[in-house]
Amino acid sequence: MKLQPDLKHKGAISYMNRLIMTVGKTHSGKTTFANELESVFQEAVVIDQDNHAEFINSHYKKLLPIEGPNTLKFSITNTIFEYAALQSNFHIILSNSNLNKSGRTNVLRYFHEKGFKSIVVYFNLTIEILRARVEQTQRSKAIFKSASSFVEVLERQGKLGEIPPSKDEANYLF
Repeated sequence: MKLQPDLKHKGAISYMNRLIMTVGKTHSGKTTFANELESVFQEAVVIDQDNHAEFINSHYKKLLPIEGPNTLKFSITNTIFEYAALQSNFHIILSNSNLNKSGRTNVLRYFHEKGFKSIVVYFNLTIEILRARVEQTQRSKAIFKSASSFVEVLERQGKLGEIPPSKDEANYLF
């Protein structure tokens, strides 16, 4: 990806930052893609909510809500988003499922308001491939708040009625 000069700062050339958002169900390749992209694109940082969930489950399990969404995880993620957007000059690779259109729209709007260009990469694998992957996974379950397996996570995601990203959500959709 070639950086485009942006004359935001008088007398200095800065570069327009990008938000690269992955969208897809569990085990569709989002994290693998994000980590590979970060390894070749040195001016980027991966923000992955699974890392935040594992951190909370390892160190602050008592603070997890008994019911409802993991608001602590979302607060940590939002703090990291804000810091990365306002205090760094990195391109941001957001690696989570981002299956909820409303949540996706809010994140994209936030970064658009900060001057970021957005790229959404949609991982649309068949349920058969995903089921085979989750049944054979060796991935840590330390990210779970209430699920007992990745099979259960996949089943939950299937019941949510996924709304695929559309071209009007981001500057670029792949």
